[in-house]
Amino acid sequence: MLVLLAGIFVIHIATVIMLFVSTISNVWMVSSNGTSWGLWLQCNQNCSQLAVETGDEGSLQAAQAFMILSIIFSVIALVMFIVQLFTLEKGKRFYITGAIMLVCWLCILIGVSIYTAQFTSEMPELPSPHHGYCFILAWICFCFSFVIGILYLVLRKK
Repeated sequence: MLVLLAGIFVIHIATVIMLFVSTISNVWMVSSNGTSWGLWLQCNQNCSQLAVETGDEGSLQAAQAFMILSIIFSVIALVMFIVQLFTLEKGKRFYITGAIMLVCWLCILIGVSIYTAQFTSEMPELPSPHHGYCFILAWICFCFSFVIGILYLVLRKK
């Protein structure tokens, strides 16, 4: 049981780190000429504010907000797990931690889905764009947060 708790804890910390990296870095999409863009900036030789059409500003801000919320909920779930680990009675389940982690999962789903729907096919001025490592990390965090959330709901303190 201790090994399972330690494994979940390590995966949770890895998920938090990957969420930070995927949200902060600007390599969600990459073109063949070396230009990359993410949630915040567009970078070639220099980085500049991400230029989006007027109608897409709300979508970009929503994707940014949901990714930031996912980081916040993931950190809160990690702190709640540590608190519950030391205060929860034996035999009880980590319901609060699991619920918070599933809210994190939902925020990742919404944020990455908005970005996918609005911005992955829209950069016609850039040659052959493809997904960057931050985009892939965000989807990996989506999978990890779902698995961790379910494990927290099922797991009992022994």
